[in-house]
Amino acid sequence: MEITTNGYTELIDLTPKIEAIIRREGFDEGMAGVFAIGSTCAISTIEYEPGLIHHDIRNFWEQLAPYHHPYHHNRTWGDNNGAAHIRSFLTGTSQIFPCVNGKLLLGTWQQIVLIDYDTQPRHRRIIIQLIGHFKSALSPHSSD
Repeated sequence: MEITTNGYTELIDLTPKIEAIIRREGFDEGMAGVFAIGSTCAISTIEYEPGLIHHDIRNFWEQLAPYHHPYHHNRTWGDNNGAAHIRSFLTGTSQIFPCVNGKLLLGTWQQIVLIDYDTQPRHRRIIIQLIGHFKSALSPHSSD
């Protein structure tokens, strides 16, 4: 899956896209691994609501790893995204989610999100790896 982002701790709900992949592939039961390629982004879960995604999460990270701190990384590479690397390091670039009967096992208010911490727009590639059992193409429920 490929997504264009704006950076600066942008959160993007991946849940509907992952669910669509699970349906399309006929995945029945096992684990869905979600991995974001890049060292300035992350995969996590959150209640995807405006107060959290536009304010609370961004304010939290700005206190913990502010963008305008004089990071050595910024001096070394001149790209001003040291905070993005630290935020990604702390959040992690992958998660694994259980799937039963073709459905992700998520809480009522839990969504899978991509977080882009970088300081510029990016084109992100997300890998979804399904490990487990797939519905048989020859099952009586198939429609061909």
